[in-house]
Order: sequence, then C-alpha cells, then structure tokens
Amino acid sequence: VVAQGQNVSVNGAAVPEGRPYLHKGLGVTWPGDWVAVASSLGVRVAWDRDLAVTVTVEPELRGATWGLCGTYTDDPADDFVLPDGDIAASAAAFGNAWKVP
Repeated sequence: VVAQGQNVSVNGAAVPEGRPYLHKGLGVTWPGDWVAVASSLGVRVAWDRDLAVTVTVEPELRGATWGLCGTYTDDPADDFVLPDGDIAASAAAFGNAWKVP
C-alpha cells in the first residue's frame, strides 16, 4: 500500500478516494478525513493524509511485533529495540535506526 498526498494505491492500482477496498485480507477505508488500512494479520494503520499516523495491533500479536511498532510487551525496557537487538539511547536514535531508503 502506498499513500501519497490524497492518492492511495495497492500493488500499483489506484484506490478511489472514499471507496472502500477489500482484497485478500487487506482493506482500505476512509473514516472521515483519514485513510485506514487493515490487514487480516491484525494490524491497522490510519493516516490523516498529513502528519499523523496511528498503528493498532490485535492483542493476539502481543510480544510478536518489533520495529517502529515496538515489541508490544508492556515492558518499557524493550521499547526502543534496534534492528540489531540492542536498545537505543533515545527516541531519535531509535527512529533513525529503522529508516529505509
């Protein structure tokens, strides 16, 4: 899924604004001014089409996430796990470590 400005596409095919999309366990909806993408894996990402992004995961995924979503263990000591398994000293270092080209 790629979202840029007001445009959203799935596998290169445009999803018309306001029109729900559902295919193979992936859904795109348009709640209010937001775009929401949900997968059958239990992950939902919502974007205000400007700066705000929220990620919600189902309780079944507790302890099974990592990266910018964190480890979902309710243990603050492992909130900033880096790709190499070390712990970042700051939020900025954590975020920068997960950047992709």
